[in-house]
Amino acid sequence: MAIEMFTHVIFTDERALEATLRGPTMITTTAPDGSSVRAYDEGQGPVILLLHGGMDEGASWARVAARLRSRFRVLRLHRRQYRLDLKSREVCTMAEEVEHVRALVKLIHEPMLIVGHSSGGVLALEALAALPEAFAGAVLYEPPCVIGPPLGGEALTRAQAAMAAGNPGRALAIFLRDIVRTPAWVAWMSGASVSLMPRLGRLAPHQLDDCAAIDEVGLRLDAYARIDVPVVLLGGERSPAHLGERLGALEHAMPNTERVRLRRQGHAANNLAPARVAEVIAGLGDKVLRNPSQ
Repeated sequence: MAIEMFTHVIFTDERALEATLRGPTMITTTAPDGSSVRAYDEGQGPVILLLHGGMDEGASWARVAARLRSRFRVLRLHRRQYRLDLKSREVCTMAEEVEHVRALVKLIHEPMLIVGHSSGGVLALEALAALPEAFAGAVLYEPPCVIGPPLGGEALTRAQAAMAAGNPGRALAIFLRDIVRTPAWVAWMSGASVSLMPRLGRLAPHQLDDCAAIDEVGLRLDAYARIDVPVVLLGGERSPAHLGERLGALEHAMPNTERVRLRRQGHAANNLAPARVAEVIAGLGDKVLRNPSQ
């Protein structure tokens, strides 16, 4: 798990970003507030919408998309929370991110399978609740949704203080150790890498904003219980225990779920086992987009 989490935080960009730049085109539209919406677009067929997690701009799902695009049209939304061209230091709310999903749904205008990873999974849940007619099903890969106390709480306050003091490396280390609950050495190495990788320093404040946005959403299990499309709850055998607990709460609350556990994987299987993740997504995609009557 420790190596996987370090890979997720530090190495989600180079090769995946190269694949992103080589393969898909970019589609754009406009949200109701006038902000631009953009997504990587590749493949043909029924539509799968991928919502990436934190410390990312969509590139970490390039390897999964590459395995799906021969049979599906794959859209990877560049989430508003991580659009450095849009973000001021005002926190982007989850509701504002849902409006970007809504704009893309309106543009595509056909049923989709929505896939959300980590905080992108919370966005997927909120999109499913707000736009129930837009999605035929969902794959949720370890969304850190609130199931009791806030996700960030006091640890987020400490991380924000470190960021305000001009120490993004310490802020990221606090986030990973005390909120994601990675081993301390992984958090330390990730924080230390901020000074060597400018991209991490640029994204770290927005990761804290993302956590604050989840806390603002709060406990929403009652709303998620009204989501009745087929949902695969995807988890890793080596992921932090609290992520499995959150999946368990969703499984208990939601009416039409299947729990899938990836052996010998953690929170970064989209990078480390993309074929296995793509297989899970394609399986549900075939069921709800190609054979919806089954």
